[in-house]
Amino acid sequence: MNFDSLFNPYPSQRMTTYGRKGMVATAQPLAAQAGLEILRRGGNAIDAAIAAAACLTVVEPNSNSLGGDSFALVWSEGKLHGLNASGAAPAAITPDKVKALGHDWIPTYGVLPVTVPGTPGAWAALSERFGRLPLTEVLQPAIDYAENGFPVSPTIARYWQDGFENIRRQGSELFRPWLDTFAPNGRAPHAGEMWNSKDHARTLRSIAETKAESFYRGELAEKIDAHFWANGGFLRKEDLAAFHPEWVDPIHVSYRGYEVWEIPPNGQGLIALLALNILNGFEFPSKDLVDTYHKQIEAVKLAFADGLKYITDPAKMNVTVDELLSPAYAAARRSLIGERALLPMAGEPPRGGTFYLAAADGDGNMVSFIQSHAGDFGAGVVIPGTGICMQNRGTGFSLDPEHANVLEPGKKTFHTIIPGFLTRGGVPVGPFGVMCGSIQPQAHVQVVMNTVDFGLNPQAALDAPRWRWVKDQIIEVEPQFPDHLAQALARKGHVVQRALDWTMFGRGQIIWRDRSGVLAGGTEPRADGAVAAW
Repeated sequence: MNFDSLFNPYPSQRMTTYGRKGMVATAQPLAAQAGLEILRRGGNAIDAAIAAAACLTVVEPNSNSLGGDSFALVWSEGKLHGLNASGAAPAAITPDKVKALGHDWIPTYGVLPVTVPGTPGAWAALSERFGRLPLTEVLQPAIDYAENGFPVSPTIARYWQDGFENIRRQGSELFRPWLDTFAPNGRAPHAGEMWNSKDHARTLRSIAETKAESFYRGELAEKIDAHFWANGGFLRKEDLAAFHPEWVDPIHVSYRGYEVWEIPPNGQGLIALLALNILNGFEFPSKDLVDTYHKQIEAVKLAFADGLKYITDPAKMNVTVDELLSPAYAAARRSLIGERALLPMAGEPPRGGTFYLAAADGDGNMVSFIQSHAGDFGAGVVIPGTGICMQNRGTGFSLDPEHANVLEPGKKTFHTIIPGFLTRGGVPVGPFGVMCGSIQPQAHVQVVMNTVDFGLNPQAALDAPRWRWVKDQIIEVEPQFPDHLAQALARKGHVVQRALDWTMFGRGQIIWRDRSGVLAGGTEPRADGAVAAW
């Protein structure tokens, strides 16, 4: 791949980082350095990704935790492998039980939105299949930061404060363990202030020593079970014991000579592929940015309409991925795009047969990894004595019996976190991803097109101002989005709103490998990110 851009209307705020023996890109510098440390100790890209991911549960606790879910795309042994480590709803929960507790929808905080966490199982599965170093060594940097503390970085301090305010407002003793763990001084830590969690360190050590067995079938599982029993939750140790990460075949579309890869449903990566499949039928002159943005937005709207209607637990979907990604369906959806902004509606395909990191090593292994507990600090439920903050991924379920994503016992919900990967002619180009809720497939489309259509290098592809579709004909653009382009989009019927900051536009990382084996990495300017290279 040519990393030089012939067309770059957005001057890069940072320089692309190059390396040869290894590279780790994350939204928090300490985690990137931890991954690089593992590479230098003789670990491979998979070990480095696990090390960075574990560190991020400590140094970026607002975004992810031991009580969250994970997905990964791993290039190793000449093939791309997919891992779905998202957990299911508890076996005892039903919509009627939730409604009987006085809820018309699943609440954001508390014990009800908690599904089985998959992250510890993901680390163990990746280590067992691809790792070179023992998990006890790979998790040691995270254990050290949890035990001895780290200085909180600026962007994370801001999100930490938001999470603190939201959880403090809940006013229930259920959230006391969270406040004791994450706000021990009665407030969120400030930027540069040291924070540690010895409980978290002990839990990480237990996960490392037992290869996550203690979390699902041991001492930690007993503690989780007891806390949910005591607080009226539905999650039980039997739910934890039944969990196993699932190896899956990644899905892809061909886009202008490249293959764009995503995790199959229950993840929303299919939405990015649906949009790119539609866009594949258009040409995008490099100087006509208004037309480019308009068609991107329209394609994303149509893709979301389909994704929100059809994507759920794959065992429960009533259409197939192949049907949704068929050329005929893409052409039918493409034909709906005109010169004016449309109101998106789901189609009827022809029937037939929320943190992100990237890592690479000098041996050709590459990892696209994402893990999350949904929202700032998930459900706000911390298991006493463990530092484990539980996710609220169950908020993705509906209580409407007619909805494809209706809550059912043991069902996996529609999932927002998605890793991406790019190949060309079966040869790996590299991992990419952008975290943060519904922006993820939208940003995947923008990053892929910045790279493939407009030749931007990894850093410039991330630096470019972003838009995001909100609903109906409403789009939101970043503060730095060019005003003349926003006005032109408004004239095409888009309801354009300018955001006051960049918090909802995602935080991404990219690592590309050229034919000579040189690695080129970009990190998100909207975060405290870093690319650690060797």
